[in-house]
Amino acid sequence: MLELHDINAAYGKVQVLHGLSLNVAAGEILCLLGRNGAGKSTTMKAIMGLVPISAGSMQLEGHEITGLPAYRVPRLGIGYIPQGRRLFAEMTVAENLQIGLMTRSKGAGVRERVLDMFPRLRERLHQRAETLSGGEQQMLATARALCLEPKVLLLDEPTEGLQPSMISLIRDVVVTLKEAGVAIILVEQRVDAVLEVADRIVFVENGRDAMTVTPDDVRADKGLLQRFVGV
Repeated sequence: MLELHDINAAYGKVQVLHGLSLNVAAGEILCLLGRNGAGKSTTMKAIMGLVPISAGSMQLEGHEITGLPAYRVPRLGIGYIPQGRRLFAEMTVAENLQIGLMTRSKGAGVRERVLDMFPRLRERLHQRAETLSGGEQQMLATARALCLEPKVLLLDEPTEGLQPSMISLIRDVVVTLKEAGVAIILVEQRVDAVLEVADRIVFVENGRDAMTVTPDDVRADKGLLQRFVGV
């Protein structure tokens, strides 16, 4: 579905990714684990065209998408829920969702299906995003991305700062999307959450894909977490 081959990426003169490669298939959850600053979020931004790729290539369903401007990437069906949510704070819930719908020319039917997944947002359609609780804002960020009907969904620390009931809701949505055939790349520091939902785990270290393992590999060798995550 989505493949990255030997990606280099930098912020100005500061190179962060050094030949990173990974792939995720339809109906698979690939989790990125690593220390702060390892390059996990930069990988997400590089996929979305928000950080320029200076070397390497990226394909979606076999089609080259390297170097596309950021506004074109979501139109291909890649949804992105960044760390910090990045909502349009002064716009209403409905207006934020409409932006997601407009990206790939989706209609009211898609919006209704998304709101069925997040019924609390239906109650707050005319409320400004900045007035929502943290959990509700995460719901909205997720719902906006789902309005694209994505083929690939990128989630960067989706459970950060959320209460347990909200974490469970986000997890259930991710699993439902996987079952629907969406390819998912998840950056998450909560190791228990990763082991619960991941099909494969890529340890990112110093901007490189250091090792790819399964959750069972991690359960069998806790030294992997100490080596790559520090826990």
